[in-house]
Amino acid sequence: MDNKVSANNLLLALLLLAGLVWWFGHKSMETRLSTVKMASLPVKYVRVEGVFQYLSKEELQAVLLPLVTTGFFDADMQAIQQAVANLPWVGAVAVKRVWPDAIEIKVREKKAFARWGRHSLITEQGIIFTPDTIDPQRDMVVLTGPAQQQLKVLEIMKGIKTALADQAMTLAEFSVNERWAWKIKLTTGLEILLGRDEQLKKLQRFLKSLSVLRQEQVDAMVIADLRYPNGFAVSWKSGTAQIDWESIANPDNKTDEHTKKATE
Repeated sequence: MDNKVSANNLLLALLLLAGLVWWFGHKSMETRLSTVKMASLPVKYVRVEGVFQYLSKEELQAVLLPLVTTGFFDADMQAIQQAVANLPWVGAVAVKRVWPDAIEIKVREKKAFARWGRHSLITEQGIIFTPDTIDPQRDMVVLTGPAQQQLKVLEIMKGIKTALADQAMTLAEFSVNERWAWKIKLTTGLEILLGRDEQLKKLQRFLKSLSVLRQEQVDAMVIADLRYPNGFAVSWKSGTAQIDWESIANPDNKTDEHTKKATE
């Protein structure tokens, strides 16, 4: 009798164990199937937010398409962020998933402040970037300078631009060579050579001296070489009438001469 009870108990225990194994195995399979199902949810929408003037929809689509044709949870947010950030006109980008089927991308476009060299642009913060074309920015001031010194060149240019504007002059180009010699070019075509020493002092002295000239005389200047310690040399356009510098330097003598002739 006892042996029969023990056998029944053992059979009952085995059946119970088999039931538990089946139940846990079933639940585990359900969990795996659910995970696979969630992972395979497609990305249906990609929303890009931002105010764009130069960043094109085609550029964004080209870099995003290979990265969003995947499951909602499989999409690599970091890869998407980096791909968009690598576009020349993108200044900042943030990416996130939006349940259940969207990816949201917020983009801030760079703002060009000037041209850097012939093919690149520079922001007011000194970030240099090279878009496919800079035709819309062709009228911006052109800067050139030593590598890794763009911020310093940018700050100097701002001061020069203000000084010229006070004299109704417009800066077109500003360049600094490897020896830190400055050269300015105006929209009129006038080139101003400033050398490496006391550039701003020499520029202010030159601009002040222009007040004694007529506008047509200023416009006739081709090159103003300010690399001298106490003066400057000027090259003129062909056909420019000779300027009587002595009478300009000594206006009182000129007045006395006219008075003398009138008296005679």
